[in-house]
Amino acid sequence: MSTTRKSVSIVIAGSGGTGAITAGSTLLAAAARDGHYGLMTKLSGAQVRGGEAAALIEIGRSGIDGPIEAQPDRFDALIALDWENIQRFAPEIPLDGDSVVLSDPKAGPVPAVIAATGARILEVAFGALAGSVEGGRINMVGFGVAARLAGLDETAIEAAIRAQIGAKGEKAVAASLAAAKVGAEALAALGVSMALSPGEKKARWMCSGNDAVGLGALRGGIEFVAAYPITPATEITEWLAVEMQEHGGRVVLAEDEIAAINMCCGAAYAGVPTMTITSGPGLALKVETLGLAIAAELPMVVVDVMRVGPSTGIPTKSDQGDLDIALHGTPGDAPRVVLAPISIADCAATTERAVHVAEALQTPVMLLSDQSLGQTQTIIDIPRTRPAPLKRLVEPAVTGPDFRRYALTESGVSPMPAPGNPGTQWVADGLSHKESGHPSNAAVDHIAQMKKRLRKLETFDWGDTWGEVHGPADATLALIAFGSTVGPAAEAARRLTEAGTPTRVVALRLIAPLQKNRLAEALAGTARVVVVEQNASGQLFRHLLGERALGPGAESFARPGPAPFRAAEIVAHLTAETREAAE
Repeated sequence: MSTTRKSVSIVIAGSGGTGAITAGSTLLAAAARDGHYGLMTKLSGAQVRGGEAAALIEIGRSGIDGPIEAQPDRFDALIALDWENIQRFAPEIPLDGDSVVLSDPKAGPVPAVIAATGARILEVAFGALAGSVEGGRINMVGFGVAARLAGLDETAIEAAIRAQIGAKGEKAVAASLAAAKVGAEALAALGVSMALSPGEKKARWMCSGNDAVGLGALRGGIEFVAAYPITPATEITEWLAVEMQEHGGRVVLAEDEIAAINMCCGAAYAGVPTMTITSGPGLALKVETLGLAIAAELPMVVVDVMRVGPSTGIPTKSDQGDLDIALHGTPGDAPRVVLAPISIADCAATTERAVHVAEALQTPVMLLSDQSLGQTQTIIDIPRTRPAPLKRLVEPAVTGPDFRRYALTESGVSPMPAPGNPGTQWVADGLSHKESGHPSNAAVDHIAQMKKRLRKLETFDWGDTWGEVHGPADATLALIAFGSTVGPAAEAARRLTEAGTPTRVVALRLIAPLQKNRLAEALAGTARVVVVEQNASGQLFRHLLGERALGPGAESFARPGPAPFRAAEIVAHLTAETREAAE
């Protein structure tokens, strides 16, 4: 069976510790070197070691559709290094009668849940092949099978192995190359090929959303990071801990989530751009201090890489259920900025913009990523544009006894000099205060400062930060999405348009303060509006309704994680709803 293809989707699966994820990362790296785009999602359990592990990879589409931003509807091949715990993630690996499963007969019979898909079962003696190579590992045999299946160039294969394994020494590299070779030869003997059409070899980035958030923070000027380890956000802290040693700044591993955001308050007060990093349970602990930072007008970026909740939930799976707490999670009226990257590639630019906005508006900025964006690796074109820099206003017009830290300016932004400057002493706390910063119980002072904090968000020129619109000008159907749902929504829109229903996608980046005029322009001319989001209660839909940003008849398509949205699911839902309405 031999074909030349636009793309190929492959799963490399095994129990924790078999190296399935490493094999997947190496395959993605080889694809990049061979000129292809690609996307790799990781499946793993919440346990520290053991359990299930799988790398879900799609590669190809070079120079045709651009970067891959959503998981495929199905997978062409499953390379099973073993069958342990397969039942835990089998529903997330859709196979069908056109799929191929390659497994080691000595690993046991094919599980019923896999056999029931109708996929063609082929045998590859992964264990014996690894044993035939000195120092050979089973995952590199699986990598060799996958690379040969996709028809990747041998030079790209070797370069990827050296890049991924090279730190372990030449002996490990040689063993990996040999293991990959015997895997490729075993596949060739089976006569199976899903070779890709030639790629377009040029410089691209291979990164995850978490990597890109770290890069954006560095580019934005973050100099102090305080965080507590939490899945799936910890990789941002780890990335910055290394990079900030070389580029300046400090990363502090705090004793808990509350200490981390409190440290950020101190750093922001001292004049340093600062960031804290967390996920849902950690954000819940930061809420009280978040209110303090809003009241005291202390700039900081609060990154929330959302995961399945509530409580501990499923730390390694994706969901978008933290939107409500990001929008409203403080006592009293506390207006804040909520930004959400619309793709992995966008994580860098949106984070950089978040730093600029926090500094310019002297306020906390919530940055909502999610596990699917954060821990998915992708191959993207190198971004050529960056947001224009913005800085903190530090020079007061008046010093001495008449200096007013919280002056009621037209823009709502008042000078924030660093401590120690003569004639500009000021106090920052959570009490209602006068323009001077001194506490006040007077209603007139409280209301004036409330309006000031809201005014600076409402009068700021957000420009294109608000979001993006993709699709035909004559679209009759609009899908509104944010975060990791944008990719599958965009693919669904493309299919619907090709099938005769012109569809556009409105990708919201600035969720608060909502730019209702821009959203109205984006929806103009459409007859049907559907909000697509990955949470159980339709939090974005309710937010848009509350802001009166949706017309009558707008629909919600919301469901919780942990399973990702796929384009086929969105298309099926929309076409089914259309049929029901017609009937």
